[in-house]
Amino acid sequence: MSTPLTTAPAAAPPPRHAPDSMTAGGPVPDEDRYQALFRATYADLVRFVERRLHPLAAEDVVAEVFIVAWRRLEEVPEEHGRARAWLFGVAQRTMLNARRGDARRQALAVRVGTALPADVVPDGSDHVVSQVDLARAWCLLSPSDQEALTLTALDGLSTVEAAQVLGISRTALSLRLVRARRRLRVHLDHPATPRTAAADDGGPR
Repeated sequence: MSTPLTTAPAAAPPPRHAPDSMTAGGPVPDEDRYQALFRATYADLVRFVERRLHPLAAEDVVAEVFIVAWRRLEEVPEEHGRARAWLFGVAQRTMLNARRGDARRQALAVRVGTALPADVVPDGSDHVVSQVDLARAWCLLSPSDQEALTLTALDGLSTVEAAQVLGISRTALSLRLVRARRRLRVHLDHPATPRTAAADDGGPR
């Protein structure tokens, strides 16, 4: 069994591991700021990736994200929440690019087990939903719906930050959340098959 990588190392991987061409002809990144960014965001980034990939694969993605962060440090926002969203966006693109052979990919399926927070349950539920029922209904959602709910409920992003990660407008993200919560409510009240759930993932993006 693999061990999650949620405990940050004492320091970020030395930037010297990145290709020399990353800083050639440009300013040398601020290593102190890079180390501070690493310490402040490492655990959240690992959790973000491990919900979407096997932990062994997650290690490579996290390392790649921080290499990109070192190379483009001037582009990383100063504010913590926006910096997290920036790193999550890089991770999202890295993971999707690794699956570019799948012409149907639109989002990454999110593994949450049974540890789903109460605020994922849509408003208007007629009964107290058990974690088992919620986990079962979650598996019936499309990856696109799972991603929208996870970014805001589990990853702790605002709608603006979640939209930034997905590369869509805030309005589009808000509409996607409405659809995802509605579908989750339907699956809780009227259990369906995974095939039915996948077929229901149409509509504008």
